[in-house]
Amino acid sequence: MPGRCRVAETLWGKGQPLDAAIHAFTVGDDPVVDLSLVPHDALGSAAHARMLAHVGLLSPEAATSLVSSLHALHDEARAGRFTIRPEQEDGHTALEAALVERTGEAGKRIHLARSRNDQVLLALRLFMREELLALGARTAELAGTFLDFAEAHADLPLPGYTHLRRAMPSTFGLWGMAFAEGLLEELEALKGVWGRLDRCPLGAAAGFGVPLPIDREYVARLLGFSRVQRSPIDAQDSRGRHEAALLTWACSVAGTLEKWLWDVQLYSMDEFGFLALPDAFTTGSSIMPQKKNPDVVELARGRCRELRGLAHQVEAVAGGLPSSYHRDFQLLKRPTLQALTSAKALLDVLARLVPALKVNAEKARAACDDTLYAAHHAYALVAKGQPFRDAYREVGRQLNDGSFQPDRGALTATHLGGAGNLGLATAREELADARDWLTRTHAQQAQAASRVWAP
Repeated sequence: MPGRCRVAETLWGKGQPLDAAIHAFTVGDDPVVDLSLVPHDALGSAAHARMLAHVGLLSPEAATSLVSSLHALHDEARAGRFTIRPEQEDGHTALEAALVERTGEAGKRIHLARSRNDQVLLALRLFMREELLALGARTAELAGTFLDFAEAHADLPLPGYTHLRRAMPSTFGLWGMAFAEGLLEELEALKGVWGRLDRCPLGAAAGFGVPLPIDREYVARLLGFSRVQRSPIDAQDSRGRHEAALLTWACSVAGTLEKWLWDVQLYSMDEFGFLALPDAFTTGSSIMPQKKNPDVVELARGRCRELRGLAHQVEAVAGGLPSSYHRDFQLLKRPTLQALTSAKALLDVLARLVPALKVNAEKARAACDDTLYAAHHAYALVAKGQPFRDAYREVGRQLNDGSFQPDRGALTATHLGGAGNLGLATAREELADARDWLTRTHAQQAQAASRVWAP
């Protein structure tokens, strides 16, 4: 006989038994995954309670009791002291059960005018907004380390490569600046992702609203959203869409960093020797005593690909569905949380690695042979009146017959973005603006939470 279990403790339970295997399958890993969402669910539920009192659907006394208990539960969840039993199915059931236990009848009223669907939507939206700001702060910190690296090594020669072949003279400053610039662009794009998440879904219920006089604008303002997500059906349709937008942004950041990690792997090889990792950033071999392996570089590079895999998993689960809510959406939570945790770890470790790199200027300078100056020499001939195509062919002839002897100092790049003008001052201004936006936005969210929790 299949195992039977009662599921009366779930929000949807009606006292009927359910096969234990079916219960385990539908619950999945929510009792673990939802622990990350409980603090946000508590905050959203407190705002919901205040709104119910605001429109007269809940007594002020009940709302006060609920907000106070939810604040305590929020703090317990942040501290890791909140638990979700498997029979409770998810964090939403566990939170309501704790409220009923602490507030009695008031706890039974918290679910009025909402569905578990918009409850989880709101918790996820609040969670993703918090995570986006945290990732933004880490990205800004890492961009700052690249700017520092570029400034410290602005004029140190480094061969520039295309097709992994020596191409033109470059500098460590120009190389470091490339990754700072890429991250600054991502910080600009972050604001667009924030705009997508800055819409309050609460009040959508199961996707068709509720026949009660709720005030969606009130609860949106209370929680620090700039607007309401108007269509209740679109609120459900946005499950997966917003997760994918957030992870796509994180993958784009990782794409910039993956190129840097590849360069570090190559440039720190003995055959190049342009860079070295401190011993504390390497590991050893269990069989070869001489080895100093760049595992941190390789694992960080692997994290970049891991992020893309998790983003694809989110897109695969959310794609191919009709409109409105479907239980498939439950499977979006784990890869989203895993990806965000991985992205934060990646940014944290690279913020330590960039300033720790050791530059071997002598080896890099020795690798900058005369052939790197072929284009420069052609331009020098153009400056003397030759058409570029003739100058190009003349340099090619000299390279072939061994007579090529360029004047390395004939031309100096002073334009913006050249080796002599990295644009550091402007980049630092852009970074300061990004940090200011992140600080202000974070403060606004903290103020909103304070309003919700206020006695």
